[in-house]
Amino acid sequence: MGQTLFDKIWAQHSVKELGDVSLLAIDRILLHERTGGVALRSLRDSGRSVRGVERVFGIMDHVVDTFPGRTDKTVMPTGADFIRTFREECARNGITLFDIGDPRQGIVHVVSPEQGIVQPGVTLIAPDSHTCTQGAIGAMAWGVGSSEAEHALATGVLRVAKPANMRIRVTGALGLGVTVKDLALHILAELSAGGGKGCAIEYCGEAIEALEIEARMTLCNMAAELSAFNAMIAPDDKTIAYLKGRPFAPQGALWDQAEAYWRTLKSDDDAIFDRDVTIDASAVAPMVTWGASPQQASPLNARVPAYEEVAARESRESYQRGLDYMALESGAPLEGIKIDAAFIGSCTNSRISDLRAAAAVLKGRKVAAGVKAICVPGSSQVKLQAEAEGIDKVFADAGFEWRESGCSMCFFAGGESFAPKARVVSSTNRNFENRQGPGTRTHLASPAVVAASAIAGALADPRKL
Repeated sequence: MGQTLFDKIWAQHSVKELGDVSLLAIDRILLHERTGGVALRSLRDSGRSVRGVERVFGIMDHVVDTFPGRTDKTVMPTGADFIRTFREECARNGITLFDIGDPRQGIVHVVSPEQGIVQPGVTLIAPDSHTCTQGAIGAMAWGVGSSEAEHALATGVLRVAKPANMRIRVTGALGLGVTVKDLALHILAELSAGGGKGCAIEYCGEAIEALEIEARMTLCNMAAELSAFNAMIAPDDKTIAYLKGRPFAPQGALWDQAEAYWRTLKSDDDAIFDRDVTIDASAVAPMVTWGASPQQASPLNARVPAYEEVAARESRESYQRGLDYMALESGAPLEGIKIDAAFIGSCTNSRISDLRAAAAVLKGRKVAAGVKAICVPGSSQVKLQAEAEGIDKVFADAGFEWRESGCSMCFFAGGESFAPKARVVSSTNRNFENRQGPGTRTHLASPAVVAASAIAGALADPRKL
């Protein structure tokens, strides 16, 4: 019987089978300041050291402010303590750290691919649920808790229960003005937020092959919202071209060896998947969420659905709670709902391709009066590239705040937030209650929809501009 891509990488990293779990070798460990310093200090207090320090990378991204001129002092009262502890522990252990002010700093799941840290076939963990983003490169990447990260730091291995294999084949092609974020929300609306629970997802099909690498990252990022263990896309010519020449990618003869190996990483034709789903890309429209879960999403040109339309994936309680929190009613048109703020950023949609797409909508236009609009580039390199292309000026001229890279505006735990009960259209991945501030009502959408909505002052379809 043939093997899936996931099975192949799992087998290559299995050190020992332990009944229902396997002991897996871990190739890369990414740490951030919110939990990394705690894990490293705990390791030191127990008398243990980091095994294989060259495979560990520290990144300041979770609680750092995004304001220009930022320092260790943050909006979050204890943020400076997290930052300084992490910095000290990385220095003590000799861990490569992308600190505040380092041109390589950024959101961990943006930085790792752009630096070539993640590569096809590696196992990669980080204490962050959206680590699955990096499966877009063909890696087996998943999020762990800080205690699991500590264990992997000390031993180089981790006990993991093997998930089921799930394939999502996306056929056809996305329509004009429809983005991969719309596809991700469409899949969530079809399968529900538990649709990938207990599964390692492989995305495939002609629509996936047509996606550029950054778009693939957006899709794999949202697998966390499907409750999946992780998500992967088999490496191809686009993957190899993307990685070539990046700082931590193999060089010279090692590159040739790596490329030869990477080209073997694909599911066999006769591989058996435990679950198989097919999605028609041509059926996808620009999407927006209407509730307080990513699965509560509908086409932007539709109405808030009646309960009967979504009963297959919603309890009446969660349906009503989502409407109540968002202050919406069944049957209300989604397009035209007034907004208070617009946000472009996060590990989902903050790469240069996302900023270019938003800038194309914003150019020559102005943000509506009363709308607070913010853009947080995904990394310092993305920010510099955007500034070299004049994208920052397009955002600023339109009325967007142009910020430094970080996670803080994506989730309230970083200290930065929108006004209480503000209605925000956001390119992030989660619209949970209070996610972007106390009572903040978040509508998830693509960067293009966010930009169009900022201009209109209400949820808007960029295809109409």
